[in-house]
Amino acid sequence: MKLQIQRETLLKPLQLVIGVVERKQTQPILANVLLRTKDNKLSVTGTDTEVELIGQISLAQPSTEDHALTIPGRKLMDICRALPENAPVELYREQEKIVLCSGRSRFTLSTLPVEDFPHVEPQDTHLSFTMAKQLLRGLLQRTAFAMAQQDVRYYLNGLLLEVHPEKLHAVATDGHRLAFNSALVHTNTDRRLQIILPRKGVLELMRLLEDNNESITVTISNHYLRIMTDHFAFTSKLVEGRFPNYERVIPKNGDKWITLDRDVLKAALQRTAILCNDKFKGVRFELRSNSLRILANNPEQEAAEEEISINYSQEDLDIGFNVHYLLDILAIAKPGDIKLTFIDANSSVLVEELPTSSESVFVIMPMRL
Repeated sequence: MKLQIQRETLLKPLQLVIGVVERKQTQPILANVLLRTKDNKLSVTGTDTEVELIGQISLAQPSTEDHALTIPGRKLMDICRALPENAPVELYREQEKIVLCSGRSRFTLSTLPVEDFPHVEPQDTHLSFTMAKQLLRGLLQRTAFAMAQQDVRYYLNGLLLEVHPEKLHAVATDGHRLAFNSALVHTNTDRRLQIILPRKGVLELMRLLEDNNESITVTISNHYLRIMTDHFAFTSKLVEGRFPNYERVIPKNGDKWITLDRDVLKAALQRTAILCNDKFKGVRFELRSNSLRILANNPEQEAAEEEISINYSQEDLDIGFNVHYLLDILAIAKPGDIKLTFIDANSSVLVEELPTSSESVFVIMPMRL
Protein backbone atom coordinates (compact mmCIF):
# COMPACT_ATOMS: atom_id res chain seq x y z
CA MET A 1 0.00 0.00 0.00
CA LYS A 2 1.27 3.45 -0.95
CA LEU A 3 -1.07 6.25 0.05
CA GLN A 4 -0.46 9.86 -0.93
CA ILE A 5 -2.77 12.25 0.85
CA GLN A 6 -3.02 15.76 2.29
CA ARG A 7 -2.55 16.11 6.06
CA GLU A 8 -6.09 17.50 6.54
CA THR A 9 -7.67 14.68 4.53
CA LEU A 10 -6.12 12.09 6.85
CA LEU A 11 -6.65 14.14 10.01
CA LYS A 12 -10.41 14.58 9.57
CA PRO A 13 -11.50 10.91 9.81
CA LEU A 14 -8.72 10.23 12.33
CA GLN A 15 -10.12 12.88 14.68
CA LEU A 16 -13.55 11.26 14.41
CA VAL A 17 -12.43 7.84 15.58
CA ILE A 18 -9.56 8.56 17.98
CA GLY A 19 -11.89 8.89 20.97
CA VAL A 20 -12.37 5.12 21.19
CA VAL A 21 -8.66 4.30 20.81
CA GLU A 22 -6.90 3.91 24.16
CA ARG A 23 -3.13 4.20 24.57
CA LYS A 24 -3.04 1.20 26.93
CA GLN A 25 -4.96 -1.86 25.83
CA THR A 26 -5.22 -5.47 26.91
CA GLN A 27 -4.83 -6.36 23.21
CA PRO A 28 -2.05 -4.48 21.34
CA ILE A 29 -4.12 -4.36 18.13
CA LEU A 30 -6.71 -2.14 19.87
CA ALA A 31 -4.14 0.68 20.13
CA ASN A 32 -4.03 0.71 16.32
CA VAL A 33 -6.40 2.16 13.75
CA LEU A 34 -7.24 0.41 10.49
CA LEU A 35 -6.65 2.44 7.33
CA ARG A 36 -8.35 1.11 4.22
CA THR A 37 -8.62 2.52 0.69
CA LYS A 38 -11.54 1.25 -1.38
CA ASP A 39 -13.78 2.65 -4.10
CA ASN A 40 -12.17 6.09 -4.15
CA LYS A 41 -12.53 6.46 -0.38
CA LEU A 42 -10.28 6.30 2.66
CA SER A 43 -11.77 4.79 5.81
CA VAL A 44 -10.18 4.96 9.26
CA THR A 45 -11.48 2.52 11.90
CA GLY A 46 -10.94 2.58 15.65
CA THR A 47 -12.44 0.21 18.23
CA ASP A 48 -12.22 -0.93 21.83
CA THR A 49 -14.48 -3.95 21.03
CA GLU A 50 -17.38 -2.19 22.80
CA VAL A 51 -17.61 0.79 20.46
CA GLU A 52 -16.45 0.88 16.85
CA LEU A 53 -16.07 4.07 14.81
CA ILE A 54 -15.36 4.30 11.09
CA GLY A 55 -14.54 7.71 9.61
CA GLN A 56 -14.75 8.06 5.82
CA ILE A 57 -13.50 10.65 3.35
CA SER A 58 -13.22 10.83 -0.44
CA LEU A 59 -9.73 10.79 -1.94
CA ALA A 60 -8.63 13.58 -4.32
CA GLN A 61 -6.45 11.06 -6.14
CA PRO A 62 -8.39 7.80 -6.56
CA SER A 63 -6.56 4.66 -5.48
CA THR A 64 -6.29 2.09 -8.25
CA GLU A 65 -6.19 -0.76 -5.73
CA ASP A 66 -7.83 -1.62 -2.42
CA HIS A 67 -5.30 -1.50 0.40
CA ALA A 68 -5.37 -1.91 4.18
CA LEU A 69 -2.93 -1.51 7.06
CA THR A 70 -2.97 -0.96 10.83
CA ILE A 71 -0.95 1.76 12.53
CA PRO A 72 -0.73 3.08 16.13
CA GLY A 73 -3.67 5.49 16.32
CA ARG A 74 -2.52 8.02 18.92
CA LYS A 75 0.98 8.26 17.46
CA LEU A 76 -0.42 8.80 13.97
CA MET A 77 -2.71 11.49 15.35
CA ASP A 78 0.13 13.26 17.16
CA ILE A 79 2.34 13.18 14.04
CA CYS A 80 -0.42 14.59 11.82
CA ARG A 81 -1.17 17.38 14.28
CA ALA A 82 2.52 18.30 14.45
CA LEU A 83 2.91 18.55 10.66
CA PRO A 84 2.42 21.94 8.91
CA GLU A 85 -0.99 22.77 7.46
CA ASN A 86 -1.73 21.26 4.03
CA ALA A 87 1.46 19.19 4.21
CA PRO A 88 1.54 16.22 1.79
CA VAL A 89 1.69 12.86 3.54
CA GLU A 90 2.89 9.59 2.06
CA LEU A 91 2.27 6.26 3.77
CA TYR A 92 3.76 2.98 2.65
CA ARG A 93 4.88 -0.39 3.99
CA GLU A 94 8.59 -1.13 4.26
CA GLN A 95 9.32 -4.69 5.35
CA GLU A 96 7.51 -5.09 8.71
CA LYS A 97 7.05 -1.37 9.38
CA ILE A 98 4.93 1.53 8.13
CA VAL A 99 6.79 4.60 6.90
CA LEU A 100 5.21 8.06 6.96
CA CYS A 101 6.96 10.77 4.97
CA SER A 102 6.11 14.45 4.73
CA GLY A 103 8.57 16.89 3.22
CA ARG A 104 11.88 16.23 4.92
CA SER A 105 10.26 14.40 7.85
CA ARG A 106 10.25 10.62 8.03
CA PHE A 107 8.64 8.40 10.69
CA THR A 108 8.90 4.64 10.97
CA LEU A 109 6.00 3.07 12.86
CA SER A 110 5.12 -0.47 13.91
CA THR A 111 2.23 -2.34 12.35
CA LEU A 112 0.15 -5.42 13.14
CA PRO A 113 -1.68 -7.78 10.78
CA VAL A 114 -4.93 -6.43 9.32
CA GLU A 115 -6.50 -9.86 9.90
CA ASP A 116 -6.12 -9.39 13.68
CA PHE A 117 -8.14 -6.17 13.72
CA PRO A 118 -11.55 -6.87 15.32
CA HIS A 119 -14.74 -6.03 13.44
CA VAL A 120 -18.24 -5.56 14.73
CA GLU A 121 -20.87 -7.10 12.49
CA PRO A 122 -24.41 -6.58 13.82
CA GLN A 123 -26.69 -9.52 13.09
CA ASP A 124 -30.48 -9.99 13.07
CA THR A 125 -31.56 -6.41 12.44
CA HIS A 126 -34.76 -5.62 14.32
CA LEU A 127 -35.38 -2.10 13.15
CA SER A 128 -33.97 0.64 10.93
CA PHE A 129 -35.15 4.24 10.59
CA THR A 130 -33.86 7.70 9.73
CA MET A 131 -33.94 10.89 11.78
CA ALA A 132 -32.23 14.27 11.93
CA LYS A 133 -28.83 14.50 13.63
CA GLN A 134 -29.90 17.38 15.84
CA LEU A 135 -32.91 15.45 17.18
CA LEU A 136 -30.77 12.58 18.46
CA ARG A 137 -28.06 14.98 19.65
CA GLY A 138 -30.64 16.97 21.61
CA LEU A 139 -32.14 13.86 23.20
CA LEU A 140 -28.74 12.65 24.37
CA GLN A 141 -27.53 16.03 25.64
CA ARG A 142 -30.68 16.64 27.68
CA THR A 143 -30.60 13.16 29.24
CA ALA A 144 -27.01 11.90 29.55
CA PHE A 145 -26.11 13.96 32.63
CA ALA A 146 -28.31 11.68 34.77
CA MET A 147 -26.44 8.47 33.85
CA ALA A 148 -24.70 6.60 36.66
CA GLN A 149 -20.93 6.18 36.79
CA GLN A 150 -19.49 2.80 37.80
CA ASP A 151 -22.68 1.72 39.54
CA VAL A 152 -22.87 -1.97 40.46
CA ARG A 153 -26.29 -1.89 38.75
CA TYR A 154 -24.54 -1.91 35.38
CA TYR A 155 -27.72 -1.15 33.44
CA LEU A 156 -27.75 2.32 35.06
CA ASN A 157 -24.30 3.08 33.59
CA GLY A 158 -25.95 3.91 30.30
CA LEU A 159 -28.95 5.48 28.65
CA LEU A 160 -32.26 3.89 27.73
CA LEU A 161 -33.51 4.46 24.20
CA GLU A 162 -37.16 3.47 23.92
CA VAL A 163 -38.57 3.25 20.41
CA HIS A 164 -42.30 3.83 19.85
CA PRO A 165 -44.20 3.93 16.52
CA GLU A 166 -43.94 7.73 16.22
CA LYS A 167 -41.62 8.66 19.09
CA LEU A 168 -38.15 8.07 20.47
CA HIS A 169 -37.68 8.36 24.24
CA ALA A 170 -34.36 8.80 26.05
CA VAL A 171 -34.15 8.05 29.78
CA ALA A 172 -31.25 8.05 32.25
CA THR A 173 -31.09 7.64 36.01
CA ASP A 174 -28.45 7.04 38.67
CA GLY A 175 -30.99 6.20 41.37
CA HIS A 176 -30.95 9.75 42.80
CA ARG A 177 -32.25 11.66 39.78
CA LEU A 178 -33.91 10.92 36.46
CA ALA A 179 -34.08 12.65 33.08
CA PHE A 180 -36.73 11.82 30.48
CA ASN A 181 -36.85 13.38 27.01
CA SER A 182 -38.88 12.53 23.93
CA ALA A 183 -38.87 13.49 20.24
CA LEU A 184 -41.24 12.84 17.35
CA VAL A 185 -39.59 10.33 15.01
CA HIS A 186 -41.18 8.07 12.39
CA THR A 187 -39.60 4.77 13.43
CA ASN A 188 -41.23 2.29 11.05
CA THR A 189 -42.40 0.05 13.88
CA ASP A 190 -45.72 -0.76 15.49
CA ARG A 191 -44.32 -1.93 18.84
CA ARG A 192 -42.21 -0.66 21.72
CA LEU A 193 -38.54 -1.59 21.75
CA GLN A 194 -36.06 -0.81 24.54
CA ILE A 195 -32.25 -0.80 24.30
CA ILE A 196 -29.58 0.43 26.74
CA LEU A 197 -26.63 2.28 25.21
CA PRO A 198 -23.44 2.17 27.34
CA ARG A 199 -22.00 5.34 28.82
CA LYS A 200 -18.96 5.44 26.53
CA GLY A 201 -21.15 5.01 23.46
CA VAL A 202 -23.40 7.88 24.58
CA LEU A 203 -20.46 10.23 25.16
CA GLU A 204 -18.89 9.36 21.79
CA LEU A 205 -22.19 9.94 19.97
CA MET A 206 -22.63 13.32 21.63
CA ARG A 207 -19.15 14.26 20.39
CA LEU A 208 -19.84 13.05 16.87
CA LEU A 209 -23.31 14.39 16.17
CA GLU A 210 -23.53 17.91 14.78
CA ASP A 211 -26.41 20.29 15.39
CA ASN A 212 -27.95 20.19 11.93
CA ASN A 213 -30.82 18.61 10.05
CA GLU A 214 -28.75 16.09 8.09
CA SER A 215 -30.26 12.61 8.19
CA ILE A 216 -28.74 9.68 10.00
CA THR A 217 -29.76 6.02 9.76
CA VAL A 218 -30.35 4.23 13.05
CA THR A 219 -30.17 0.42 13.00
CA ILE A 220 -30.97 -1.74 16.01
CA SER A 221 -30.05 -5.42 16.21
CA ASN A 222 -29.97 -7.97 19.03
CA HIS A 223 -26.77 -6.72 20.63
CA TYR A 224 -25.78 -3.58 18.74
CA LEU A 225 -26.85 -0.07 17.78
CA ARG A 226 -25.46 1.38 14.57
CA ILE A 227 -25.61 5.02 13.44
CA MET A 228 -24.70 5.72 9.80
CA THR A 229 -23.97 9.08 8.14
CA ASP A 230 -22.10 10.12 5.01
CA HIS A 231 -18.97 10.70 7.09
CA PHE A 232 -18.94 8.04 9.76
CA ALA A 233 -20.37 4.73 10.95
CA PHE A 234 -20.79 4.32 14.70
CA THR A 235 -21.48 0.89 16.22
CA SER A 236 -21.91 0.18 19.92
CA LYS A 237 -22.61 -2.96 21.89
CA LEU A 238 -25.76 -2.71 23.97
CA VAL A 239 -25.91 -3.20 27.73
CA GLU A 240 -27.72 -6.38 28.66
CA GLY A 241 -30.21 -6.06 31.46
CA ARG A 242 -33.61 -4.64 32.25
CA PHE A 243 -33.91 -0.90 32.78
CA PRO A 244 -36.09 0.14 35.76
CA ASN A 245 -39.72 1.10 35.10
CA TYR A 246 -39.06 4.82 34.85
CA GLU A 247 -42.75 5.74 34.62
CA ARG A 248 -43.26 4.60 38.22
CA VAL A 249 -40.45 6.91 39.38
CA ILE A 250 -42.05 10.07 37.95
CA PRO A 251 -44.24 11.60 40.69
CA LYS A 252 -47.79 12.32 39.55
CA ASN A 253 -49.59 13.49 42.69
CA GLY A 254 -47.67 16.58 43.74
CA ASP A 255 -49.95 19.17 45.33
CA LYS A 256 -47.46 22.00 45.97
CA TRP A 257 -45.59 23.87 43.24
CA ILE A 258 -43.60 26.98 42.47
CA THR A 259 -42.62 28.64 39.21
CA LEU A 260 -39.59 30.87 38.77
CA ASP A 261 -37.11 31.98 36.16
CA ARG A 262 -34.43 29.42 35.33
CA ASP A 263 -31.59 31.95 35.37
CA VAL A 264 -32.66 33.49 38.69
CA LEU A 265 -32.70 30.08 40.40
CA LYS A 266 -29.47 28.99 38.70
CA ALA A 267 -27.57 32.10 39.86
CA ALA A 268 -28.89 31.77 43.43
CA LEU A 269 -27.86 28.09 43.59
CA GLN A 270 -24.39 28.80 42.18
CA ARG A 271 -23.79 31.42 44.88
CA THR A 272 -25.16 29.21 47.65
CA ALA A 273 -23.10 26.21 46.49
CA ILE A 274 -19.88 28.08 47.32
CA LEU A 275 -20.44 27.39 51.02
CA CYS A 276 -21.96 23.90 50.71
CA ASN A 277 -20.56 20.97 52.62
CA ASP A 278 -17.92 19.62 50.20
CA LYS A 279 -18.90 16.02 50.94
CA PHE A 280 -22.70 16.18 50.70
CA LYS A 281 -23.25 19.23 48.44
CA GLY A 282 -26.60 19.82 50.11
CA VAL A 283 -28.80 22.92 49.98
CA ARG A 284 -32.06 23.45 51.85
CA PHE A 285 -35.20 24.92 50.34
CA GLU A 286 -37.55 26.66 52.77
CA LEU A 287 -40.90 27.40 51.12
CA ARG A 288 -42.92 30.05 52.88
CA SER A 289 -45.72 32.38 51.85
CA ASN A 290 -44.52 34.07 48.61
CA SER A 291 -40.89 33.31 49.49
CA LEU A 292 -38.22 30.71 48.72
CA ARG A 293 -35.15 30.68 50.96
CA ILE A 294 -32.13 28.64 49.83
CA LEU A 295 -29.70 27.79 52.64
CA ALA A 296 -26.30 26.09 52.81
CA ASN A 297 -23.65 25.60 55.47
CA ASN A 298 -20.45 23.65 56.05
CA PRO A 299 -18.40 22.18 58.93
CA GLU A 300 -16.40 25.44 59.18
CA GLN A 301 -19.55 27.12 60.53
CA GLU A 302 -19.91 29.15 57.33
CA ALA A 303 -23.34 29.73 55.85
CA ALA A 304 -25.04 31.14 52.76
CA GLU A 305 -28.62 32.28 52.31
CA GLU A 306 -30.55 33.42 49.25
CA GLU A 307 -34.16 34.61 49.20
CA ILE A 308 -36.33 34.71 46.07
CA SER A 309 -39.81 36.20 45.86
CA ILE A 310 -42.29 33.72 44.38
CA ASN A 311 -46.01 33.21 44.08
CA TYR A 312 -46.69 30.56 46.76
CA SER A 313 -49.62 30.31 49.15
CA GLN A 314 -49.62 26.62 50.10
CA GLU A 315 -48.37 25.01 53.31
CA ASP A 316 -44.79 25.58 54.47
CA LEU A 317 -42.24 23.04 53.27
CA ASP A 318 -38.55 22.40 54.08
CA ILE A 319 -36.69 20.05 51.72
CA GLY A 320 -33.02 19.32 50.93
CA PHE A 321 -31.27 18.63 47.60
CA ASN A 322 -27.87 17.89 46.15
CA VAL A 323 -27.18 21.30 44.62
CA HIS A 324 -25.33 19.84 41.63
CA TYR A 325 -28.30 17.69 40.65
CA LEU A 326 -30.41 20.84 40.39
CA LEU A 327 -27.70 22.78 38.55
CA ASP A 328 -27.27 19.94 36.02
CA ILE A 329 -30.95 20.24 35.10
CA LEU A 330 -30.86 24.03 34.92
CA ALA A 331 -27.78 23.87 32.67
CA ILE A 332 -29.73 22.06 29.94
CA ALA A 333 -33.18 23.58 30.57
CA LYS A 334 -34.45 26.07 28.03
CA PRO A 335 -34.41 29.77 29.00
CA GLY A 336 -37.59 30.94 30.72
CA ASP A 337 -39.67 29.75 33.64
CA ILE A 338 -39.44 26.33 35.24
CA LYS A 339 -41.89 24.57 37.54
CA LEU A 340 -40.99 22.55 40.64
CA THR A 341 -43.74 20.29 41.99
CA PHE A 342 -43.48 18.90 45.55
CA ILE A 343 -45.34 16.28 47.60
CA ASP A 344 -43.52 16.42 50.94
CA ALA A 345 -40.00 16.61 52.38
CA ASN A 346 -39.33 12.91 51.74
CA SER A 347 -40.71 12.54 48.21
CA SER A 348 -39.20 13.12 44.78
CA VAL A 349 -39.56 16.53 43.16
CA LEU A 350 -40.73 16.98 39.58
CA VAL A 351 -38.90 19.64 37.52
CA GLU A 352 -40.47 20.81 34.25
CA GLU A 353 -39.92 23.56 31.73
CA LEU A 354 -42.80 25.92 31.06
CA PRO A 355 -45.01 25.65 29.19
CA THR A 356 -45.14 22.05 30.44
CA SER A 357 -45.32 19.19 27.99
CA SER A 358 -44.83 15.44 27.99
CA GLU A 359 -41.55 15.79 26.05
CA SER A 360 -39.20 16.59 28.96
CA VAL A 361 -39.42 15.61 32.63
CA PHE A 362 -36.76 15.68 35.34
CA VAL A 363 -36.94 14.09 38.80
CA ILE A 364 -34.73 14.63 41.86
CA MET A 365 -34.77 12.64 45.08
CA PRO A 366 -34.53 14.79 48.23
CA MET A 367 -31.71 14.43 50.74
CA ARG A 368 -31.78 14.68 54.52
CA LEU A 369 -29.89 17.67 55.88
